Amino acid sequence: MPGDLKDGRIVIVGASLAGLRAAEALREEGFTGSLTVVGDEPHPPYDRPPLSKQVLLGQATADTTGLPMRRDPDAEWRLGVRATGLDLLAKRVLLEDGESLPYDRLLIATGTRARPWPNQEEGALDGVFTLRTREDGAGLAERLAAGPERVLVIGGGFTGSEIASACRERGLEVTVAERGPAPLVGALGGTLSKLAAAMQRNHGVDLRTGVTVTALRGNGSFTGAELSDGSRVEADVCVVALGAIRNVEWLAESGLAAGPRGIACDAGCRAFNMYGIVTDDVFVAGDVSRFPHPLFGYQMLSLEHWGNAVEQAKVAAHNMVNPGPLQRPHLAVPSFWSTQFGLNIKSVGVPTYSDHVVIAQGSLEARRLAMVYGYKGRVTAAVTVDMAKSLDYYRHLIETAAPFPPPPGAQDRAIAADIAVPSDVPDPSGLSHGPTVALTGHLPDRRLTVVQTTR
Repeated sequence: MPGDLKDGRIVIVGASLAGLRAAEALREEGFTGSLTVVGDEPHPPYDRPPLSKQVLLGQATADTTGLPMRRDPDAEWRLGVRATGLDLLAKRVLLEDGESLPYDRLLIATGTRARPWPNQEEGALDGVFTLRTREDGAGLAERLAAGPERVLVIGGGFTGSEIASACRERGLEVTVAERGPAPLVGALGGTLSKLAAAMQRNHGVDLRTGVTVTALRGNGSFTGAELSDGSRVEADVCVVALGAIRNVEWLAESGLAAGPRGIACDAGCRAFNMYGIVTDDVFVAGDVSRFPHPLFGYQMLSLEHWGNAVEQAKVAAHNMVNPGPLQRPHLAVPSFWSTQFGLNIKSVGVPTYSDHVVIAQGSLEARRLAMVYGYKGRVTAAVTVDMAKSLDYYRHLIETAAPFPPPPGAQDRAIAADIAVPSDVPDPSGLSHGPTVALTGHLPDRRLTVVQTTR
């Protein structure tokens, strides 16, 4: 009966942005049952974007980044304890302290963690950091405030670029090493990444592209790195910004469709099992999810976006406590923002789902522009640089599958857009930084062959 869904036991695994917003939304939706939130960090939910911005600049401390609670979700918070397994049949979440939590419905919102330096011994050198947790942010901010001679940032994605920007704003010498042809190329394609490269160099960044870091050096403390072109960078702080790993290992034996790209779910946030059958009682939200989006060819999207975590958490919470006919899909158009080197970069849609781009407003030279992305003749994304007020116009074009190149009609462009050029989106495997949006075809699970051969 529909009324039963408002009661019972709900467990949320993951106590960050998506987990908190889902807990709040469950109560707003009228859920009156027991609610337990499990988190592997000891802190209440906190905001991560400020860690690479205000915290590194010394404008805020890492312990002031707590997320405001919009209402008390009246939950039991199990913080500082890791989930280690899931029994779908018994409907229990297993915890590292040996306890297991029974549930009627489960929300998985375990997010991502920073990809560590592959050589564990080198990564353990004093002065080598990743940036994901509150402790990471506090430790790195303290080291930057001490005035190191040079900071080496490995990876030119959004996090790496924001860290480099903060270093330059603090007056620190910084080297960025990126395996791809330019920073941000994995997220924004070739044309805009050229602007990103120019901005870094104009702000005094020693930008090295087309190279990999082959070794970190130091005797206890980090002193420098060796690069694939034979050069060496002397530095006393190193930040490894090689993208994120989705926290799915604890689900390895669960039977869910969980892998390196996340946990596959339907547009209603219901998890798939490894045979592609949707579950009724397990839901997914936030960075750890992979979901189909009709605006992008029903490709499975993995998004590391703040806004996506919030929107998806609301949809998941709604669907957990409402019967099938009242459930709704997660169809929000992806969007994200970044501030670096004095530029405000905002994106809507999926820039990597494109074959051509046009500059619809402004120009690269002016460093103020709106670039529109298209795929097979329709608008799929837009990125603005210091022109954020135009984004709503382009969001509407994406939502209505408007033709590409877009018609004239944006605020300051009365003529048709520039000539369309290839969007030049590279293969992510050739980059140091992972894209914040990944288009992921589903990889068949080897266990499926076992099922087929035993029939």
